Amino acid sequence: IYEQWFCVFLPKTFVLNEPNNDYVTATMTISNEKNLADVHVRSGVYSSDTIFDYSHGYVATRLFSRNACFILKISEASIPELQEIGRLAFEKKTMKKVYSPQNVWVQYQSGNSLFGNVKDWFLYGKPIEQLCKGLPLYKLVKSEQRKYCASAGIPTILGINICEKLQKS
Repeated sequence: IYEQWFCVFLPKTFVLNEPNNDYVTATMTISNEKNLADVHVRSGVYSSDTIFDYSHGYVATRLFSRNACFILKISEASIPELQEIGRLAFEKKTMKKVYSPQNVWVQYQSGNSLFGNVKDWFLYGKPIEQLCKGLPLYKLVKSEQRKYCASAGIPTILGINICEKLQKS
């Protein structure tokens, strides 16, 4: 039943509430046709926009508090497939179940940003270009570090924790 529902009504927008109350922290729109998910989190200093572009194989997060974009290559081990993200959002909405989100820990090197050029935008795709153009871009790598991090991703479904790489002194 879910598979039929998912394909017929897309693009589909989900409202993501804080657990145990009705405060809306985010909206997520999933488009099977464009093979992407677009997430908008509005939570003060923790506000962000994230695009999961499965056609190009990248996730990009714009953290408003850092005025920068962070880009991660999608890997099956850490980022669920588009259909799985949609299924979790649908189940959360219909069952009102509180989930423990999956978390991905990634890091970037401060002072090691680049500004996107034509080659970068071709690689990352138009949706990510529209999100990040004119901002410093930081490439993310998977990490076990748990300090100096900002939260992004999909609240209550998939947390992306972006951490600054600590310099060894």
